[in-house]
Amino acid sequence: MASDAIAAESHPDTLIAPALLPVAWLYQGIITLRNQMYDRRIIHAARATIPVVSIGNITVGGTGKTPHVIEIAQRLIALGARPAIVTRGYRGTTEQPADEVLELRAALPQVQTIVSPDRVRGAREAAARNATCVILDDGFQHRRLGRDLDIVLIDAIRPWGGGALLPAGRLREPPSSLRRSHLIVISRANQVDRSDVEAVHSQLSAVAPNTPVVESCVEPAQVVDANRRIVSPDDLRDARIMLVAGLGNAATVAHSIRTLPGGRPLAFVREFPDHHAYNASDVARIMREAGAVRADVVITTRKDWVKLMPLWPRDEQTRGIPRLLRLDIRVAIRDARDEVNRLLSKVLETRR
Repeated sequence: MASDAIAAESHPDTLIAPALLPVAWLYQGIITLRNQMYDRRIIHAARATIPVVSIGNITVGGTGKTPHVIEIAQRLIALGARPAIVTRGYRGTTEQPADEVLELRAALPQVQTIVSPDRVRGAREAAARNATCVILDDGFQHRRLGRDLDIVLIDAIRPWGGGALLPAGRLREPPSSLRRSHLIVISRANQVDRSDVEAVHSQLSAVAPNTPVVESCVEPAQVVDANRRIVSPDDLRDARIMLVAGLGNAATVAHSIRTLPGGRPLAFVREFPDHHAYNASDVARIMREAGAVRADVVITTRKDWVKLMPLWPRDEQTRGIPRLLRLDIRVAIRDARDEVNRLLSKVLETRR
């Protein structure tokens, strides 16, 4: 059965996970009670004066939310809307905004990105700034703000968070919660075997049979240098590449580099924790490791670039330091029935 398959998914901390199960059961009870109170309207969600589209997931760790936020924002703009993105700005400070905030502002300079741990207040601010709709970043569990459309991402690489809730697994809430979503996107569907994607479809049919499901693929869009010039694939043909990534799942970036035209093997991969705040000692470590593997270039993600670039030596070529390059990726949604645009249009028209 699908529920058995979900429970059977391996968890990286299998030695300690069983000891954490009692805490996970307590957490699940609290989450279930909270959701029931919202579902039965014992607790009422605040409504914004403009439509709210939430993009979230049910697991901790990377599922590719930010590229999907960018894709949905671009689709809303194409539909004639003026979206604003509301995010809590995880691990950001007044002096140093969160990496996702910097990434969103760099990728969507025409879209207002509002940082507010209080999403209700953030939505009100978006309306006051003349936005016509709100994209709620990482909002599936944030039920205090009502939403018109709930889009939930399921990572094809690690779909079910070890089959247990926090802290024994990576699930934020039970898979049955997917029934309250309006659209499920199986992300990174091109980075696993087709049989794995079909297994996720089967499991979703069991836990959320009435929710439409589409797939999305992560594709490399371009490689950019320090001067924001596009680097030709030919320029990387004979380069020794080192990948630096502070993500929930660096394997997806490595896969994208290998699928650049001509294919690119990696000399070394240096992973940092998700949302890592880089400093000068990190850069020195990267330099040492790049030298040890004779790397010509260091490729990083847009999320890491906004923090690494200010620390990178400007005279990299004259000092024999590897070039720092940024890999931009795009999300391609497989949607034969145009389900995404249909739902977005419906939300905009209904609230208008």
